[in-house]
Amino acid sequence: MIKSIPIIKTMSILPAEKKNRQLTEKQQKFLDALVVHNGNPKVAAEVAGYSGNYYQVLKSLKDEVINLAEDVLVQHAPRAAFKLVEVMESDKPIAQANNKLQAAQTLLDRVGIAKTDTLNVNHQASNGIFIMPDKKEIIVEATKYEDIPD
Repeated sequence: MIKSIPIIKTMSILPAEKKNRQLTEKQQKFLDALVVHNGNPKVAAEVAGYSGNYYQVLKSLKDEVINLAEDVLVQHAPRAAFKLVEVMESDKPIAQANNKLQAAQTLLDRVGIAKTDTLNVNHQASNGIFIMPDKKEIIVEATKYEDIPD
């Protein structure tokens, strides 16, 4: 008897499940320092005890750093939403309001709270459909014809 394998597990186009890898103490210290030092990887690497090139640390922790950046954006999303409302409802002039609005909107877009674009397609035809009758074959019999040279 052949054992059946669920199709979902055999399809290669589906995203692979992410595995939580175990970080070393030094790697975790780097990620924590990255948050404390406002995303400065050079300082975070020094605090974590890495010497030399911090690019290798970033490269090896790429997925974790991206997840960390997403978490930071999500944490600041409520502030961005309230800033949009504050600027909208304010009667007083706000310094650099356009820059603040753009920054708040960009942050909200990146965390998935984006404006939705809708397209309304409404077609109204005033004429009905006209169906033509079948064409009948016309047979022409020629008794004389003239050959025209090229």
